[in-house]
Amino acid sequence: MDQPNVVDVLVVGAGFSGLGTAIRLTQEGFDDLVVLERGHDVGGTWRDNSYPGAACDVPSHLYSYSFALNPDWSRAFSPQGEIYDYIRRVTAETGVREKIRFGVDVTSVEYDADRGRWSVSTSAGEYDARVVVLGVGALCEPRRPEIDGIEDFAGDVFHTARWDHSVPLADRRVAVIGTGASAIQVVPSIAPTVGHLDVYQRTAPWVLPRMDRPYPRLERSLYRRVPGLQKAVRALQYASREFQVVGLTRTRAALAPIKALGRAHLAMQVRDRALREKVTPNFEIGCKRILLSNTWYPALGRDNVDLVTEPIARVTGSGIVTADGVEHPADVLVVATGFHVTDSPFFERVRGTDGRTLAQKWRSEGMQAYKGTTVAGYPNLFVLVGPATGLGHSSMIYMIESQLNYLVDALRTMREHDLQTVEVREAVQEAYNRELREHTGETVWVTGCRSWYLDDKGNAPAVWPDFTLAFRRQTREFDLSAYRRQSTARLAAATPTGQEALR
Repeated sequence: MDQPNVVDVLVVGAGFSGLGTAIRLTQEGFDDLVVLERGHDVGGTWRDNSYPGAACDVPSHLYSYSFALNPDWSRAFSPQGEIYDYIRRVTAETGVREKIRFGVDVTSVEYDADRGRWSVSTSAGEYDARVVVLGVGALCEPRRPEIDGIEDFAGDVFHTARWDHSVPLADRRVAVIGTGASAIQVVPSIAPTVGHLDVYQRTAPWVLPRMDRPYPRLERSLYRRVPGLQKAVRALQYASREFQVVGLTRTRAALAPIKALGRAHLAMQVRDRALREKVTPNFEIGCKRILLSNTWYPALGRDNVDLVTEPIARVTGSGIVTADGVEHPADVLVVATGFHVTDSPFFERVRGTDGRTLAQKWRSEGMQAYKGTTVAGYPNLFVLVGPATGLGHSSMIYMIESQLNYLVDALRTMREHDLQTVEVREAVQEAYNRELREHTGETVWVTGCRSWYLDDKGNAPAVWPDFTLAFRRQTREFDLSAYRRQSTARLAAATPTGQEALR
């Protein structure tokens, strides 16, 4: 039997969170690490989501690492290709690519309490790690709709996150299922070239104007040459986004100007009364993610586009049948139905001290962690973009970097105190999440709509119910008193083969 690859820190995923982990830990001297990435390259979400029109809905200067600002963004809102190139460039410049093993699928992550280490099985062999960092992200597993007959469709079917660029769309009948963040980018991009486009909508989203513009050469030059200018712009963008938190989590009246802007945007862009009725949201603004687009409404008004609001009954070999009995012919089905955020299949592979998988634990107790990062029963496991870290208004990279501060200080603390393991205390985790639930109960996210923020019980365990600065303060330092810990010496003494295991 082959010996496992022994490593101090094992990171799963090479998107923004996993890559950021490798960079920060290497900078801090924790260079005995490996990153396992199932894809062929770094990038995560921005490698996989290459659908037509894919772009970020967070301002470019805000959607980047604070330690690797990019003065050369071409636009206020970066397209997918630029973000992907940025991630690859940062990987090369920081020298962490040599730490990454590509094309490796992690099949199980199991804790060995006797040795205080994690046994990790992969498609490329076994690993033995003291610390595991999950950087798989919230958007790694596409959610495919359970529609009767979809497997019998004779044409091409693919999710936006797995876009099949080999499938021609010109002059063909295309159906897009969903009207979320991906759909409002795809539809305007393909509508001019397809023969006919049916867009299937369950709930009309709130859509605001996209304040996008190209950055002229002079402006980009100033970002490169004027010290502090780009940081100042980034700070202003951050502050303007944070203002929304007041309305989302505290005073609903603070959302009134945003709601008025959304209504005005709709009224100006949709003149047809019947279409306007279809695209008017019937829920509180902010309950679902607020979308940004200047081209969504005009695309729906095209002669070759129909917005279908009747529920889908089933799929046939040649199209979609809606609840009113009408069959809508289609050659291609594009599924824009989001991701497994609160129920990622990956968590079925992570098994803790009591033998339960992380998915089993969260199904029975609710999706929860301590500071979104550590979980009782899973020593030395750090989850990035974990429970209660998601955002609907700002840059997730800010939250990731906050978690990385916590992770780095945790490893420093373990080294200073000669600790083999740390595990958050159950009572501490429960108290923390009780307070989070109290805050979340007052937010706009639980006012009655259906969204990826919610689990199947109607709770909102995925989103952070406060200012992001509050999360940054929480995660500034590792609070060892909140954790059960085991020293390296004590574990070695308690285990007959402990010294061997810890070498």
